Amino acid sequence: QVQLVESGGGLVQAGGSLRVSCVASGSVDDIKSMGWYRQAPGKQREFVAQSTSSGSTAYADSISYAESVKGRFTISRDSAKSTVSLQMNSLKPEDTAVYYCNAVVPRAGHYWGQGTQVTVSS
Repeated sequence: QVQLVESGGGLVQAGGSLRVSCVASGSVDDIKSMGWYRQAPGKQREFVAQSTSSGSTAYADSISYAESVKGRFTISRDSAKSTVSLQMNSLKPEDTAVYYCNAVVPRAGHYWGQGTQVTVSS
């Protein structure tokens, strides 16, 4: 079992920056990847960014982003692999959503945090 707790988020004007973080507890050594999804009102949850462990300290994690956030958002994961953060710059009103932390454990499935609200005013 993995538990995820998000923090950060809030209200910011367009063009501003916010950072959201997520701390995992429980079977963190089993986590293969951690990332972020978001869900805007009336829309489906969508992928934002993900960091996937290479399984070796000799190789960096594999990082991926949604096209809509490339160049503006940066995902980072600590060396202990239990915390993932999302630095969001040049925010747009269309980035307004509830942001959910996600962790994937092979053979166990996906785990989700409770979500944190990010609101970007125009």
